[in-house]
Amino acid sequence: MIKRRKLWYMMLFSIIFVLSIYYVTMPNDLLSTKINIGKKDSDKVIETIEEASSLVALRVNLQEERQEEMTVLQKQLTEDLTSDEKNEAYEKIKYLNQIESLEEETETRINKELGLDCFVKIDNTNINTVCISSKHDAALANKVMRLIQNGFDTKKYITVKFQKK
Repeated sequence: MIKRRKLWYMMLFSIIFVLSIYYVTMPNDLLSTKINIGKKDSDKVIETIEEASSLVALRVNLQEERQEEMTVLQKQLTEDLTSDEKNEAYEKIKYLNQIESLEEETETRINKELGLDCFVKIDNTNINTVCISSKHDAALANKVMRLIQNGFDTKKYITVKFQKK
């Protein structure tokens, strides 16, 4: 029984380690998006759109916070604690992974439906959103809030902040 448990923890740690190494060594070219604007005299005009540096900074800060929390929780999984404490740490890790996927999904939905580059941070019932837009008005903020709220079953407190391009 003990050998299986140790093997399971080692496999989990190995998978997380390999994925983190992959993410760190990923080339920066994958972070920029290329869009084909059109043809002009049989020459392709390609414009490279890079994410705003403020959104990248927000994402990096959030990722660092979450990574620190994940390492603490993973350390708890490997320590000699009760099974309830280990289950609680595992549930927190699972919750953090779900929150990350919800944030990415919400950012993608906003970008797809409204054409805005956004950063979304979810804290329990609070959702903070930073959008890059040249147009800052209540109608656009209302559209963003409704779009975010439609993705959840329960009531969320959503804040939208705009930054200029």
